[in-house]
Amino acid sequence: MVRLLLNWLLSAVSLLIVTRIVPGFVVTGFGPALIAVIVIGLVNGTIGFFLKVLTFPLTILTLGIFWLIINALMLMLASAIVPGFKVEGFLPAFLGAIVLSLVNMLMHWLARMIASSPNSTIF
Repeated sequence: MVRLLLNWLLSAVSLLIVTRIVPGFVVTGFGPALIAVIVIGLVNGTIGFFLKVLTFPLTILTLGIFWLIINALMLMLASAIVPGFKVEGFLPAFLGAIVLSLVNMLMHWLARMIASSPNSTIF
């Protein structure tokens, strides 16, 4: 349970970091970021999964680049659902999908490094 909450918080912080890096990617606060992360996860887990399975041959032909397009579309869909989270066009969504993946990966890696340190009692 603690790990799930930590992943949720780290993903929300990652989303806020992306808003500072990618122009056209807007989150109005930490609350909307928390809600946006949940919606992004649900959208990616349902519609995004279906689209990735459906377009798998195209993804193979483009060497995985098409998955970034699907992720950008899922971010745009989530921004249409969540008040306080806005993606202003396809290019910010595309860049945001890339940066969000990288920042999220870095945040989770740092959390694992901190948790595996000998003096850590947090996790």
